[in-house]
Amino acid sequence: MTTPPASPFVIGVDLGGTNMVVAAVSQDGSRVLGQHTEPTRASEGADAVVRRMVRMVERAIEAVAAEGVPRTAVLGIGVGAPGTVDRARGLVVEANNIKWYRYPLAEQLGGATGLAVRLDNDANCATYGEWWLGAARGGRNVIGITIGTGIGGGIIIDRHLYHGSTDAAGEIGHITIEVHGRRCSCGNYGCLEAYASGTAIAERAREALGNGETSLLPALSGHDPARITAALVYQAAAQGDPVALEVVRDTARFLGAGIANLVNIFNPDVVVLAGGVTQAGEGLFAPLRTEVRRRAFTSIAEVARIVPGTLPGTAGVVGAAASFLAQHTGHPPA
Repeated sequence: MTTPPASPFVIGVDLGGTNMVVAAVSQDGSRVLGQHTEPTRASEGADAVVRRMVRMVERAIEAVAAEGVPRTAVLGIGVGAPGTVDRARGLVVEANNIKWYRYPLAEQLGGATGLAVRLDNDANCATYGEWWLGAARGGRNVIGITIGTGIGGGIIIDRHLYHGSTDAAGEIGHITIEVHGRRCSCGNYGCLEAYASGTAIAERAREALGNGETSLLPALSGHDPARITAALVYQAAAQGDPVALEVVRDTARFLGAGIANLVNIFNPDVVVLAGGVTQAGEGLFAPLRTEVRRRAFTSIAEVARIVPGTLPGTAGVVGAAASFLAQHTGHPPA
């Protein structure tokens, strides 16, 4: 009796400013094995981070081997990295949150593991992951928005990630929604990120409390304003707190303005929002959809589903694997 060939796997790596997540993903997306997370500890330097990344990759390969799949069936490693990347050269060009500049990640990781390595931006990977296996599955044209400390984005056109002329497309957090607005960390004024990122949501809540508004937030944060986070704002809103509810409504308005612009430009099937914002539930998504319908062309808004991501913790990993497959084979994963 002939033994069927082993199903190939790709190792997906999601490199974040706080944590790294690694897992082995089957080529058809049906299995995710050996997923584990470790702190990035970027302050130790890029080479030290890569040494720990190599150990995590080897652990994921061991998980594949435990299923009877040989190392030769591991096609390679896909990495989602923060900031801008040069996919052709395998460089992390500029990642300010981990202070990597023109770092040859593909060369370093590939040399240590003996495997092919392909890079992509982390928000691109999260979007691709949600398109391949998550909330945007089946979409032809997709906009992905990742909301955390900042706001990132990914654009899928005709089932292919759109990278732009220099691999830098998708900086959705830095579209301008208020011409004379708040200063953003990028140096511009009025960026979406300055209003609707997790950091901005917490800051707007602190500002409201500074105006003397009555709220549950001081008690929930132990009366330490520095401990107020977007997640805490969502929690307070779910309990009917008026300050938190107003912050969430304003966040829906800001996001709605930004998404309406994107919907009018790209005419997507799906807009998927990933990250901590998914904790806000319909208290955010219902007014957000209303705002988009109010601002976008009716015929365009009607076809765009606006949904929360469904792969918390894994979208970046499976998307990095999917990006590897797309770059390796020249077409999107099945």
